[in-house]
Amino acid sequence: MPSNRAPIRNVHFYNASTGEVLGGVYQQGSLTQATIIWILKNVLLIVEHDWHMKNRESGSTIEPTSSPLTAGDYDIYCSGDIKLTNEPWYARINSFSASGREDSFRDGIRLRDRSCVISGDKNYVYDYGWFYGFQAAHIFPLASESLWVQFNYQRWITNIPDTDTSSRINSVQNGFLIRQDLHTLFDQYLLSVNPDDGYKIITFFPNPFRVDGRILEYSCRNPDDPNHVSDELLRWHFRQSVLANMREAGEPLFETDFPPGTDQMATMRTEPYGKERLEMELAVRLPKPES
Repeated sequence: MPSNRAPIRNVHFYNASTGEVLGGVYQQGSLTQATIIWILKNVLLIVEHDWHMKNRESGSTIEPTSSPLTAGDYDIYCSGDIKLTNEPWYARINSFSASGREDSFRDGIRLRDRSCVISGDKNYVYDYGWFYGFQAAHIFPLASESLWVQFNYQRWITNIPDTDTSSRINSVQNGFLIRQDLHTLFDQYLLSVNPDDGYKIITFFPNPFRVDGRILEYSCRNPDDPNHVSDELLRWHFRQSVLANMREAGEPLFETDFPPGTDQMATMRTEPYGKERLEMELAVRLPKPES
């Protein structure tokens, strides 16, 4: 069943004037003080005056340094109002190919990456064409192609001529190869990549996968390769992950394990964003008309 993300947090942010809980995060170790300040300033908070943040226990002011943020409670001080952004968060489903439209995307991702770019695990049977346990993941979800077109995110794809009339969502620049178990976490915004902090991998929940703080494999981000992953799309996913995990109580987590006989439609109808999730499921399962 879906649930919000607040219970697992070990960092909490409060409005010092009102005591209001603004949000929080689970800190596995990779989030620096500088990154947290950037997130609050550029994503989560709307303020018109200068502000600063203090650790409630120590009373120390948090500075934009490379030191990891310590778990604990933090009060945000501002002489004016502090508001939370209402920037939309977009639910997504597991971005597995269902119609066969994405064969070229999958094959291009496999050819470029050859390993899980999150964990670094190598595919030692690449030469045999075996990719068991590895999947090509879309960074911007295929099921939300209408939003991709609406906001003209195809402008972030640079390896396809401007004369191409497709949406370009299946460009290899919108994806990478990832281990199957990590793919689900990526689609649930439970792990992401911050291209503005050295392509550091951030996980937002307690986990044993040992990928928090790793650096995204160079194979997918080599700037000399015209097919390198798009930094702008990584930024989009990281921003969505922040909104999902850090704002107020966080966004719901969706059930992905449906045993045989489960009424999936009934489960989706009871979920937050159930209508949207059903529409996305249908979008990836139904064949797309040829253009």
